[in-house]
Amino acid sequence: MLQACLNGSRTREDHPAIPYTPYEIAVDAEKSITAGAAELHIHVRDQSGKESLAPEDVAATLLAVRERVPGIPIGISTTWSILPDSAARMKLLHSWVVLPDYISINMDEPDAEWIISTAFAKGIAVEAGIRSEADAERFVAMPGFDACLRVLIGIHDPDPGKESAIVRRIRGVLKRANCHLPILLHGSHQTMWPMYIEALLQGFDGRIGLEDGNMLLSGVTAADNEELVMTAKLIEGRF
Repeated sequence: MLQACLNGSRTREDHPAIPYTPYEIAVDAEKSITAGAAELHIHVRDQSGKESLAPEDVAATLLAVRERVPGIPIGISTTWSILPDSAARMKLLHSWVVLPDYISINMDEPDAEWIISTAFAKGIAVEAGIRSEADAERFVAMPGFDACLRVLIGIHDPDPGKESAIVRRIRGVLKRANCHLPILLHGSHQTMWPMYIEALLQGFDGRIGLEDGNMLLSGVTAADNEELVMTAKLIEGRF
């Protein structure tokens, strides 16, 4: 499965094709799905372009995307940096009326278990983000961890020749806990393509998009998310 991560916290200073508005995100989503992505990961924005978890912004974005690509699973980020206030984040999640198919929650955040419980209470699936062995240990110590949708392993710091070793150590923690959840592997910037190729080699799900990086394998800046996804599918076809 190839997931397209359309925008993240990136701005148009990072890349002019970063989508902000519900319309822009929906158009970009349709192009990415047509290019070969199977799922979407989105950071919702408000009218000013700032990341948001407000129910009206979540609803506007989800409805716009679902009109363009009905039936495609859509996940949204709840990362701590959007709103570094546990009580406020949980209150907003409880207030959502239009729901995503899943949300991404990073296990290195102070309130990860609370946000996961809130998501489950709303009937929203959870993609658990893990960046280290410590994150993995915390995840498998959580009651009901295996009710999550998948594990999202993110390797973001370039360390040539060692990325696979980090993934193996994280997987070791998961295996010892008898965790058999699907794994989605991704990187960012310099690790985006190495981690995508690692995912293909290991049979994991992968993720590509402007949130994670804007360069093609050639070193040329991609035009947009569509070109990144098309490139990823071309690489997949060689395996």
